Amino acid sequence: MRTVTLSIAAVMLATSGAAMAQAGKMPQGDMTRAQAEAAAAQRFAKMDANGDGVINQADREARRGQVFERLDTDRNGSISEAEFNARTEARAARADKPKAGKRRGGRGMGMMKMMDTNGDGALSQAEVTAAAMKRFDRVDADGNGTVTQAERTAARQTMRATMQERRQARQAAQPAN
Repeated sequence: MRTVTLSIAAVMLATSGAAMAQAGKMPQGDMTRAQAEAAAAQRFAKMDANGDGVINQADREARRGQVFERLDTDRNGSISEAEFNARTEARAARADKPKAGKRRGGRGMGMMKMMDTNGDGALSQAEVTAAAMKRFDRVDADGNGTVTQAERTAARQTMRATMQERRQARQAAQPAN
């Protein structure tokens, strides 16, 4: 029987959520619409862990199992404190190295809900591609079919400003204690 602490379960959920968030990620440099579609298809194939053509709870469970297997380095069915700490140290070491196009955060479930246009709790390749193309079109400010680094930077700055405004509005709306 696999024993998993609550903190290990949280790590696995965050990892699977981050994988879902990758569906909206674009790499650095110029990218054409065709390249964005191809990248979306590749990400979909990677996230469709069981190859059934949809991303759903079964895929999330399979990915969690893969994460557990990576953490359980001695293959004894449980994750020791040393194994958990090794994963944390490896992540910290990777965080020190800048990686082009990497996104941090656990927005996976929110992203999935936004992409799930038919509300069936699963994502088809068409839904993932449509979401990627919607994001592409939003970032392609001049509408020429290519997203440049400058357009990507401008979109990121706009998004950060919007998030900051929302955060301030939420804080202002909270009653003082």
